[in-house]
Amino acid sequence: MQTNFTKKQLQDSNITSADGILRKCVHCGFCNATCPTYQIVGDELDGPRGRIYLIKDMLENDKPANEKIAKHIDRCLSCYSCMTTCPSGVNYMHLVDHARNHIEKTFVRPFFDRFIRSLLSKILPSPTLFRMAGYSARLFYPFRFLFPKKIKNMLKYMPNSFPKSKQENKEIYSPVGKTYARIALLTGCVQRVISPQINDATIEILNRHGVEVIVPKQVDCCGSLNHHLGKENLAHKSFINNINSWFKWYEEKSLDAILVTTSGCGTTLKDYGYIFRDHPDKELRKKAKIVSSLAKDVTEYLGKNIKLNYINQEKKFKIAYHSACSMQHGQRIHKQPMDLLKKTGNEIVEIPDGHLCCGSAGTYNLLQDEMASELLKRKVSNIDKVKPDFISTGNIGCMTQISSGTKIPIVHTIEILNWYTGGSKPVAINLL
Repeated sequence: MQTNFTKKQLQDSNITSADGILRKCVHCGFCNATCPTYQIVGDELDGPRGRIYLIKDMLENDKPANEKIAKHIDRCLSCYSCMTTCPSGVNYMHLVDHARNHIEKTFVRPFFDRFIRSLLSKILPSPTLFRMAGYSARLFYPFRFLFPKKIKNMLKYMPNSFPKSKQENKEIYSPVGKTYARIALLTGCVQRVISPQINDATIEILNRHGVEVIVPKQVDCCGSLNHHLGKENLAHKSFINNINSWFKWYEEKSLDAILVTTSGCGTTLKDYGYIFRDHPDKELRKKAKIVSSLAKDVTEYLGKNIKLNYINQEKKFKIAYHSACSMQHGQRIHKQPMDLLKKTGNEIVEIPDGHLCCGSAGTYNLLQDEMASELLKRKVSNIDKVKPDFISTGNIGCMTQISSGTKIPIVHTIEILNWYTGGSKPVAINLL
């Protein structure tokens, strides 16, 4: 694709990056064939190629975003399926992130939209505020018919209860025997509140296999929720806090990895180095690059570094593996979790059209409920085709979204691996 940025524009590293990305696009349209929103709407502007043209025009002409641009970029899930499909290596992720920041800075959304997005940007990254919002939602739920559609939809996703973690609240979890490795664990913001059993299972399996786990108290949210809302300043505040916290432990304890159990967070962590590539603080640039290099999905780390001690279970199950978009497209991790699951002796099946998003995508199912509902309907229909006993995935957002559309139990991959290596059975499948 030909571009016409001026020399002055190209002095901005973000524009230089956008220029390089745009020039790789050859207009082939392969991306549209695997874009979930294009499959539903059939509008060129709701596919990656159309969005790329909108972004190019906006950035090249240094125009403020308008309602049309915001509408079609907002409809993008950031599932990155287009990046897996693209034969030219177009890094759509970096391009759409830049576009979202530009939209947030130059476009004034309607008041209600601004209010909702601001509310989500403050509540979801904070475990304390999210828990408070959950308790409040219980009070308002009987009166949900009084609220606007978007608020009613959000109330639907709020948890009914907040289970407690079985682990002690401390920073260092050491193995009983010899320590062979040491990692830092990102416990997540929403995840630690609604599904603490995921982190419990992660600590259990790692400790049992000789890995010391460090959970820095200073780290809450990875920053990706605000990052994808285009709230650059808030996102960078979280990024910098996390980078400094993890780097401190890296220097003090020689961390072997920073493990993530929420694939959406993992995609962002692995991008810290790129995000701060031109930051004026040279030391921060170095730290960000090191943190990104240490970031690993928990299944990625277990598959490469730990020989798991599997325990044979008498009953065998048919497990449908849902490959989260941020895992298979964002991090290019697809086979590793399934390979680990297959070693449990269960039948592991892929879901038809598994490359298509379930509609969760961070805050997407809250902000774009109609599109998300259609994607959920299609995902559940495809899951039903393989008739599994339960579903496994590596992302809390997908777990929440899919469970709202089916009665088939869904559990995190690490919960299954923990169970089949001597840990506790996941609560969600206790009745099977």
